[in-house]
Amino acid sequence: MSTTRNTRFPRPAVLVALVAAAVALIGTGTALAATPAAQKFQDQPLVPGTPCTVTARACVDLDSKQSWLLDGGKVVNGPVPVATGDAERPTPIGHSLRVYRKEQLHHSGEYTATNGEPAPMPWAVFFQDGGIAFHEGRTDTPSAGCVRLAKDHAVAWFNHLQIGDQVQVVSAAAVHAERG
Repeated sequence: MSTTRNTRFPRPAVLVALVAAAVALIGTGTALAATPAAQKFQDQPLVPGTPCTVTARACVDLDSKQSWLLDGGKVVNGPVPVATGDAERPTPIGHSLRVYRKEQLHHSGEYTATNGEPAPMPWAVFFQDGGIAFHEGRTDTPSAGCVRLAKDHAVAWFNHLQIGDQVQVVSAAAVHAERG
């Protein structure tokens, strides 16, 4: 008689170790705020008129619902109005997000338009996992986490931003409070 072991699920000891590691990482969230990357953001000068630093190529302020394009520590476009996520589907905050994909005629894999077709996301510039991107869309209603811009601005963001460029999505109030 042979026995077969079900290798599809990890052993209980492995599960316990994974859960313990996850809990430890969650507990270090505030400790991570003091890492060199976070301190680097704190040490960098802000671009005048924005809550973002000189290393950013695009800046989003979640408080004022505005965005800027930056080059060499100077504003080259903006501020322009944007729509960002709401409490249920927030736009992720980050000081060193990176553009990883651009797609001029993208359609959402998660959301559908009123006609049942995948929702259009023209001029999409992806900068965060989960399909978070700058793209053309309404700026008068909350997004599902993306940063929506009027068409002319979406085209400008698409043309300006390149793969690897740094995007900063911040709360201006939090940035100013942290910096005194």
